Amino acid sequence: MRLTMYTDYSLRVLIYLGTKGTEEKATVQEISDIYGISKNHLTKVAHELGKMGLIETTRGRGGGIRLNVAPEMINVGELVRKTEDDFHIVECFNPESNGCILSPACRLKGALREALVAYFAVLDGYTIADFIINKDELAAILFGRPL
Repeated sequence: MRLTMYTDYSLRVLIYLGTKGTEEKATVQEISDIYGISKNHLTKVAHELGKMGLIETTRGRGGGIRLNVAPEMINVGELVRKTEDDFHIVECFNPESNGCILSPACRLKGALREALVAYFAVLDGYTIADFIINKDELAAILFGRPL
């Protein structure tokens, strides 16, 4: 299973904001510079995270983004489900485009479906808070100083 860059960036933004704290704002440019990724991509990510209600976005002077939800309330499995387009890890998972002649008798798809369920079971057991438990270490990397 491979996540899209969009999901990866969403997780990184939430980890960054969670490390920064709920009261302190960040800018998309700041996050872009730290991670070395496109500001345009991050702008789209921030917009969608705002639409999901996970971050608060403020425009203009003194604007920026910050967490709108406690890190403990942001479930990683749920976020991945919302940010990925599909989970058709093999052709037969998509009934509209499935052309595999093995589908009627294939036992592999059952194993892959079981693996996908297990994948989400693991991700559902984590929140963003689990990934920022080492805030001082993260802050040293992200901000050049411990909090």
